[in-house]
Amino acid sequence: MKKKSLTNLALVVLMVVGLATTAAAADKPNVVLMLADNVGWGDIGAYGGGVMRGMPTPRIDKLASEGMQFTQFLVEPGCTPSRAALMLGRMPIRAGLSTIIIGGTPNTLQDGEVTMAELFKKQGYATGMTGKWHLGSEEQSWPTKQGFDEYKVGVIETTDGTLYRGHMERQKIPEEVIAKVAPKIWESDANGDLKPVREYTVEYRSQVESDIADASVDYIKRKANKDEPFFLFIGWTHAHYPNIPSKEFVGKAGHPYGDAIMELDYRTGQVLDALKEEGIEDNTIVIWISDNANGNSQTMPQGFIGANNGPFRGELGDALEGSLRVPGMIKWPGKIPTGKKNGMISIQDFFPTLATIIGAEIPKDRPMDGIDQADYVLGKQENSNREHLITFVNNELAGVRWRQYRMYPKPFVASFNNPSQEGAMGTRVISNELLQLYNIELDPREQIVITADNAWVFRNYLQIVGEYKKSLEKYPNPPGVSLTNPGL
Repeated sequence: MKKKSLTNLALVVLMVVGLATTAAAADKPNVVLMLADNVGWGDIGAYGGGVMRGMPTPRIDKLASEGMQFTQFLVEPGCTPSRAALMLGRMPIRAGLSTIIIGGTPNTLQDGEVTMAELFKKQGYATGMTGKWHLGSEEQSWPTKQGFDEYKVGVIETTDGTLYRGHMERQKIPEEVIAKVAPKIWESDANGDLKPVREYTVEYRSQVESDIADASVDYIKRKANKDEPFFLFIGWTHAHYPNIPSKEFVGKAGHPYGDAIMELDYRTGQVLDALKEEGIEDNTIVIWISDNANGNSQTMPQGFIGANNGPFRGELGDALEGSLRVPGMIKWPGKIPTGKKNGMISIQDFFPTLATIIGAEIPKDRPMDGIDQADYVLGKQENSNREHLITFVNNELAGVRWRQYRMYPKPFVASFNNPSQEGAMGTRVISNELLQLYNIELDPREQIVITADNAWVFRNYLQIVGEYKKSLEKYPNPPGVSLTNPGL
């Protein structure tokens, strides 16, 4: 009799624990984070592009209208730095990732870093990723070694590599050499090990976005309505050069870049439709952002023509407003208010903000540069908690944003042989004494230097830089990589 009572008691305890676990999971929202590649401010309809430029983006526009649309969402100058800032909640220079990873260079995401995926994992989330990673191809850097349970249609590095084979074949490079550097599409197995499933060729470039969308939809359908919530990170590849859209989108906008933007919009819609069809739309946070702006469409190759960074000066690779200010939006029906918000938000801020929402603790054994914006995005306070942002190009401080002011120790100028370019192919020069200072609100194209009448702003610059330098005394940055200064 006693044994039976104990058995019944154990069953009751297990049921209570199970119900508590299920309830806890239900209280935590699913999170779908979509990261577009090189999409500028003026490319999306909600930001003044879209149908006005012959490349409508109805699904992304609708997402912006149904959620909170950021009008001052700021990122890093390149793919790897922005992804590092997003995944780590830190300035990428603190992880040695302040420049774009290129195969053969030593910078890679280290095992000791704490990623957003690991944050979710500790809170009982299933974690999955599809698409572009670009935080390193070493085993320690794989998504599945950094908190993700699975990785599908994996673009581990960058899309530029799809051009390698053609160039090398024309130069009569041996096949065994080509095979080593030609990019692959990767997929994880049950043990979390990555295996190449195909070469990432120019031909497959036209199919990869469709496959990323299909894998993302499949993940949602498999994980929807389970006891554990899920975190899905989708790394889109559009609109990164070379822009080769799926066949059904060729000619839609009249140029490859616009076609790619329209396909990106459609693929975004496939993911949103899957959430709705599975009945989990209301309990899912959807974030849609770009990693950085695009190149100057007047001087770049054919695949870039059509890119637009809005009213701001700057392009991929520099620290100007046009490079760093990109589309960004977040939706959570009934929890996040709708409408445009003009507070400053950094890509670094998603790490601590989502940590607060899901009840996770951020690391305390390292500097964390992201700022918790949970109360701001949930409508509990009017103003953003961020007032400044430091930007590095490679390993050098290249710009500081404080409120509406931008300051540059070395001004960005057009290069001699590329008079329209100021980004990755541009030049920085050392001025005689003072920083260049601009007011973004009054002068979004940064054409008028206001240093003489506003030198008082530099007090804030010195304070911001001083606080950063102070943090290096206890937590020095790891060695970085600079292709322009290999001896660094």
